[in-house]
Amino acid sequence: MHRVVMLLIAAVLAAILFYVSRFWYLSLWDRPGLFGLEELRPQGGLVAQWVRGTNAAPFELLIWALGCFAVLSIAQKIYDFFTTPTDAGEPHE
Repeated sequence: MHRVVMLLIAAVLAAILFYVSRFWYLSLWDRPGLFGLEELRPQGGLVAQWVRGTNAAPFELLIWALGCFAVLSIAQKIYDFFTTPTDAGEPHE
């Protein structure tokens, strides 16, 4: 059961990161945005929207990739923190 929950969390996290990227092609909700928030537009690409008009706009894909790496690294650290067994003094085989 623990593995199923962790896999569901990983799948949701992957879907969120995919939605934030420029590669999201699905239009799953109406035009005003998810939950009525205009910032959550149906076509995704939020990183490009956030950096549009700044000097960082040409580096949108790099910013997204570094952000994904950071988010996934933090998620792995949190997972390791909650699932690391206590050492009972027995050698690991």
